Amino acid sequence: MAEPTRTEGPTPVEGSGVRPIPVAQIDEWADEADVVVAGFGVAGAAAAVGAAQAGADVLVLERTGGWGGAAAMAGGFIYMGGGTPLQQACGFDDTVDAMKAFMKAALGPGTDEAKIDAYCEGSVAHYHWLTDECGVPFKMSFWGEPGWEPPYDDGLQYTGGENAAPFHDTIPAAPRGHVPQMQDKHTSSERGGGYMLMKPLTDTAARLGVRSAYDMRVQSLIVDGERVVGVLAKQFGKLVAVRAKRGVVLATGSFAYNNTMLEAYAPKMVNRPAASIEEHDGRAIQMAQAIGADLAHMDAAEVAYFCDPQLFIRGILVNGRGQRFINEDTYPGRIGQAALYENAAQSYLIIDEAAYEEGLTRPTSTPMLRHRPKWVAETVEELESEMGLPEGALVGTVDLYNRHAERGADPMFGKKQEWVKPIGSPVAAIDLRGMVGGFTLGGLRTGVDGEVMHVSGEPIAGLYAAGRCTSGVCAGGYASGASLGDGSFFGRRAGQAAARKK
Repeated sequence: MAEPTRTEGPTPVEGSGVRPIPVAQIDEWADEADVVVAGFGVAGAAAAVGAAQAGADVLVLERTGGWGGAAAMAGGFIYMGGGTPLQQACGFDDTVDAMKAFMKAALGPGTDEAKIDAYCEGSVAHYHWLTDECGVPFKMSFWGEPGWEPPYDDGLQYTGGENAAPFHDTIPAAPRGHVPQMQDKHTSSERGGGYMLMKPLTDTAARLGVRSAYDMRVQSLIVDGERVVGVLAKQFGKLVAVRAKRGVVLATGSFAYNNTMLEAYAPKMVNRPAASIEEHDGRAIQMAQAIGADLAHMDAAEVAYFCDPQLFIRGILVNGRGQRFINEDTYPGRIGQAALYENAAQSYLIIDEAAYEEGLTRPTSTPMLRHRPKWVAETVEELESEMGLPEGALVGTVDLYNRHAERGADPMFGKKQEWVKPIGSPVAAIDLRGMVGGFTLGGLRTGVDGEVMHVSGEPIAGLYAAGRCTSGVCAGGYASGASLGDGSFFGRRAGQAAARKK
């Protein structure tokens, strides 16, 4: 990793919030590069590598003391498909058309079809870029049990509900969650798959001569007329100007920790940040807005459901009225969105003793989410009463479920036969009210090469963006790996595009 670049010299200009700074006000440039990247998470690292491979001199500005961002702490899934070597090695046939169909159905409504088309058509090539050019390792093995991520070092998993209702009947299913292999892996920590994605990317950047400056918080954009020519940043309490001779790439993350922005755009996510870091404050979005950048899908969010899938897949999930609301064998993020957006974050897991004990014996990456029941009873009637649900509500729900479960069917939601079993006695309820959190998916509207679009529909000269400060392939729905996937994919393209603009 390159040593931090210290910038000395006088303050070039007084700060003005997120408003742009005219280049005429800059008396001195503290540093310059062909391409300046703001943020050293997955999108920033991919942009830096892409720009350097295209022959550009690259400088990355990172507000913290080191590279990584939220990506280094993530589970590490990268959503790829269309027939990657890992998919083929695990015996799965996938096509670009099937991948496109699923992403457009599951990640909407309102997906950017041009982005999804480019993403799917370039997915296999992106896999080879990660492995062959950047050294990201994948173990050629498939993890097929329920879970947020593999508890071991397996490289492939279903991460979007592709093999569950309502998608698997009409779209050929294939697992597309690719997770880097790591020795001494620790899930949900700084030693997970996300680290093993970021370490090879940043090592590759350093090998290509990419420079990095830390403790450098980008404040606003510097413009020459309608063209972005640099950034104003604060380092060690001083404002410094950094010149970008070809382009600026913004890659500083979401606005999950900016409550003012959440209240304006995604109020149901207020005080519910998760799977993110506090530096995700929306600054890049606001900086670009200040020069007329367009936004998209600012209300969209990934919503994690804080319960172990090995448990809830074996029972039924009900809302605050005692009614089922989803098939429990789907992607947990879909369950989280349904719980928060459609059921006011009010949900319970109803499960019998045998199913609960069986779930506890299975391997999991999230043992901390194996909650103990709050209510236990011999009959559903007693459980319903103890939970304070309307009389007959839960009884009717369980009776209907059990009636069809006797023949392994779920006509209400299409849960797969292998997970459909009658609920017996004793029966319990796990209180999952409020057990949701996540991060925002909306942001700057960008083109397929990362160019930031003005509200007029034209690209803003000299400005690119990638990662969670943009609206990527997700417009509402989500699949694990979509953030690291589109961050690395479109980050690389943004870096390449910026490098080409001489």
